[in-house]
Amino acid sequence: MRFRSGLLIAVLIAITGYSCKYKGGKNINEGEIHYSITYTGKTGILPREIMPKNLIVSFKNDKILFDISAPFGNSGILNLSNPKDDIFDTYISLLTWKYYYPAGPGELHPGFDEMKDIEIKTTGKTSVICGYHCKNAQVTFACNRNKVYDIWFTDEINVKDPNAGTPYKDIEGVLMDFFFVLGPAELHFDAENVYKKEVPDKTFERREQYKKISREEINQFIYRMTTL
Repeated sequence: MRFRSGLLIAVLIAITGYSCKYKGGKNINEGEIHYSITYTGKTGILPREIMPKNLIVSFKNDKILFDISAPFGNSGILNLSNPKDDIFDTYISLLTWKYYYPAGPGELHPGFDEMKDIEIKTTGKTSVICGYHCKNAQVTFACNRNKVYDIWFTDEINVKDPNAGTPYKDIEGVLMDFFFVLGPAELHFDAENVYKKEVPDKTFERREQYKKISREEINQFIYRMTTL
């Protein structure tokens, strides 16, 4: 009987897709989402053990910050969207180098040029991730329609335009399972925790001590970072 009960629980988990801790609550408009990162494709000579392992997304109404930071050397990438203050910045840091590019409203953040022509089709599939009901979409690239990626998103977290500046700008929901292509590398993100918490307004302010550079220059820098 115990074996059957355990098997039933395992089947239910597989069906629902429940895969992370539920600490947020439905329809929150302020907090953090923590994702794990896995890599496929070429990632340069750096050992994957010292590459960023987590993405933290901070959100507050229509403001959102993507933070991918490595566990060493003050290195990482930030994408910041703060429409009220007309801030749509990408920040790059690597050791002592600090650069940023201020994009305009509706402009794709640097680094995602290879994903600008993706096609997204929603399906009828649903799942539950971190306690949130999620919808499925399939993503293909014009250059290779045989390879299909699955992504999952939810409309049960209240963030306005949560994917502004990303290749998923047409998705009306918060991404819970998705991927980015940066240079030759693929980064896959899986939500692990959702936290309802107060996020200081300062989180969404423009960073100081970063040197402004052109979009072409920061794209080249991102490519170098992913092919070291």
